[in-house]
Amino acid sequence: MFEKDLKFLEDAFKQYYFDHFNLINVPDRASEREFGYMKFNTGMIRHISLKTDKDLHLMLMSNIPSDVFCSNAYYTFPNMPMSEKDWKGADIIFDIDAKDLKLPCRKDHTCNKCTSCGEIFVSQDGCPKCKSNKIEHISLPCDNCMAGLKKELSKLDKVLTDDLNIPANDIVTSFSGNEGFHLYVKHSQYNDLGSKERGELIDYIKFQKVIPETFGFKKNNPSKSSFPEFDESGWKGRVAKELFGSKSKKSKLVSKIISDGYVAYREKLDEIGKNSIGIKIDPNVTVDIHRIFRLEGSLNSKSGLCKLVCKDVEKFRPYTEACLIDDKPTEIIANCPIKFQLKNKKFGPYNGEKTSVPKYAAVYMMCKGIANSV
Repeated sequence: MFEKDLKFLEDAFKQYYFDHFNLINVPDRASEREFGYMKFNTGMIRHISLKTDKDLHLMLMSNIPSDVFCSNAYYTFPNMPMSEKDWKGADIIFDIDAKDLKLPCRKDHTCNKCTSCGEIFVSQDGCPKCKSNKIEHISLPCDNCMAGLKKELSKLDKVLTDDLNIPANDIVTSFSGNEGFHLYVKHSQYNDLGSKERGELIDYIKFQKVIPETFGFKKNNPSKSSFPEFDESGWKGRVAKELFGSKSKKSKLVSKIISDGYVAYREKLDEIGKNSIGIKIDPNVTVDIHRIFRLEGSLNSKSGLCKLVCKDVEKFRPYTEACLIDDKPTEIIANCPIKFQLKNKKFGPYNGEKTSVPKYAAVYMMCKGIANSV
């Protein structure tokens, strides 16, 4: 990153933190959690202990971080090396990201940046300027991406509350500040689970490693009456709705399933788990009991947007509500070959041209690597 771009982003982030202290608070059990941060163009600094909002705000203004993090885990000694922290438990956290949905629209709002020469282009082949294949993909997610994410969040919330009996009040959903959501489960009996047990929980939620016998197919002498019913709770009811569509079609479809055989049924269950009813969460995030996560209210250096709690997920508009940098007119050199929208205002495309945009859009493009300071 160029020095003048670095200075511009540091000043913008510092102003944001100065103006929005009210959004940035230490979480519950703060004295038992590990904090960390990154600065622009530097690595992670972690194993920090903070106890109060005042401690946190002092760290923000002293260091001007690009990203601020806090552990999902609770420790006896949070500021010690990992082997000496004494793990006491951790919130369950699920991460759903737009890139994992593999939506058709993604190709329409993704451009490429050559890491060898810096050329920005939209074709999917190598760099048209230097022919390098070292390519960074830059996505500017759209409303359709957000709708897809909200659908997955709704599915996940239903499994957590209906199947696992987690109270709705113990579930908190946050926009990550870029192109995904985090769903936190707090004050739950599941918070004592280790990595292995959390992996088994992931298998259940993603509907993977499924056994056909559980869903009605007995290897020896299969019976039509043993297949899932529409009114059954949990995955059995979901499988019935997905496989049979309606009660009138069930008998004929079950006959075909039995005729096709056990292995084909297992493959069909795997297929619907991957492509439809399974929930597209990132398993690596949930099983990591020592991970540090972006702090609520902090900015995401990949976008300049704020990580924000969603009180009403369906009504939440991330590229309006989480766009909290001010709108001061700012001149930049923009090289963004695709259109995007922030705060109901449309931007782009730009072809390496000098333009004036609101400061929040300048920060967004510079964080994405598709603009520079004048």
